[in-house]
Amino acid sequence: MRFMMFMIPPEYQPGSDAEKKAGEDFAPSVEAVEAMMKYNEDLAKAGVLISLDGLHPLLKGARVAFTGGKTTVTDGPFVEAKEVVGGYWIIDVPSKETAVMWAKRCPAVQTDSGAVVEVRQIFEMEDFPEDVRKAADNPTVRAEVERHKTGR
Repeated sequence: MRFMMFMIPPEYQPGSDAEKKAGEDFAPSVEAVEAMMKYNEDLAKAGVLISLDGLHPLLKGARVAFTGGKTTVTDGPFVEAKEVVGGYWIIDVPSKETAVMWAKRCPAVQTDSGAVVEVRQIFEMEDFPEDVRKAADNPTVRAEVERHKTGR
């Protein structure tokens, strides 16, 4: 089973202290990166890590909203946001309980930072009824995803 774990760091949240807020030149501390890389290494050595990335602060983002047949683009930051994702991991583990166990090992717990890791299961094609699987079967998309996986 694949799970996505979202890192929701306090520095990315609209209500965070000004001195802690992730601004234009934000970079995590060396100590935070070292601790996170040790955690990432543990995921990799356990054979459960599929993918991971950190995301720039919402100041550099944009939201595209769809309402009434129209699109609206809003550049960050987004004052109405309650929780902002700062990064993610995709892991392959046998159960939600195992995914939660890995989330609990995240080094954010060491800093008492108020960070949150949200764990969500990723849909697999076999989770859907046959008619939905047929609707989702697109050879072009499948080939492109595979190309990115293999790096070719």
